[in-house]
Amino acid sequence: MPQSGAFRAHLSSAADLVTPYEEIRAGFVALALERNRRATPAVEEARALKAAALRAKRPIDLLRIPRIQRALLTSAGISDKAANHLVETDKREAIQSLIDNFLDPAGESFVEELVYRFLLTRGDTLGGSMRNLGGAVAQHKLTRSLLGALHVAGLKYKWLSSRSKSWIAMSPQDADIELDTRGLSWVANRSVRTLVYNLTPPLLKKNLDFCLLRCRPQDYRTAMKSAQRYLAIGELKGGIDPAGADEHWKTAATALDRARKAFAKQEVSPYTFFIGACIVQGMAEEIWAQLSDGTLANAANLGNPDQLAVLCRWLVQL
Repeated sequence: MPQSGAFRAHLSSAADLVTPYEEIRAGFVALALERNRRATPAVEEARALKAAALRAKRPIDLLRIPRIQRALLTSAGISDKAANHLVETDKREAIQSLIDNFLDPAGESFVEELVYRFLLTRGDTLGGSMRNLGGAVAQHKLTRSLLGALHVAGLKYKWLSSRSKSWIAMSPQDADIELDTRGLSWVANRSVRTLVYNLTPPLLKKNLDFCLLRCRPQDYRTAMKSAQRYLAIGELKGGIDPAGADEHWKTAATALDRARKAFAKQEVSPYTFFIGACIVQGMAEEIWAQLSDGTLANAANLGNPDQLAVLCRWLVQL
């Protein structure tokens, strides 16, 4: 399948792809707000723990307060995941060690010490989930744009819930579903299209951010085994720091090139596209060159809503 010149609908030169300073600043602010939002539950848990712990006159009294034992384990440095693998004696020893080594020496400030250590463990767990925060935010933004394109085109859709692992029919109340979406399916050109996020095609054995398949949503696991079912593949990079932009592009370009070669061996050539939150000048020139020679079918700057809308319209109409 030849690559299209659809990118010319919203791009006229490499300069159009470059992320301006204002978008970079806005991206950093958006990530900071998202970090605060995700940290809120941990802060509220810490406040609840403090309210319960204030009933104790001495650290040892904490053992007799119901329903805070899990929180005591967290304060002892035991994550929820690790706690599931410990027997009761191990848990008691961990809590006793917390009391002996940290809470008793804190004297009258033992409650503050308890809460501090609780937040220390929660923060470490939260930090792990935030390492790919930019990618998650970018995926949510792209999903919302895709939903907008589907609505405007009058196309009914189903979406794959990452929590329930089930396909759910569209409804008027679809606010915030992008936070839980792992795939979308719709009918275009009298054929069912199914877009799945973070898929590993068996012929490639490497993850791709997006794969658009010719299949019914419930059949995508079978369809992904056939090279002929792939209509488009894409990479999304949500990092907003200019210092890492070139490296993100190289990673994406390598993934797409590897995929092209694998599909070429099966005598198929799906459309390829790239979306980036932070695109610097040199990177933009490389992307433009690939668009111009047909290596890439389409590209857009994630921070430019007009570019994103046009790319999503192209994608849902393939």
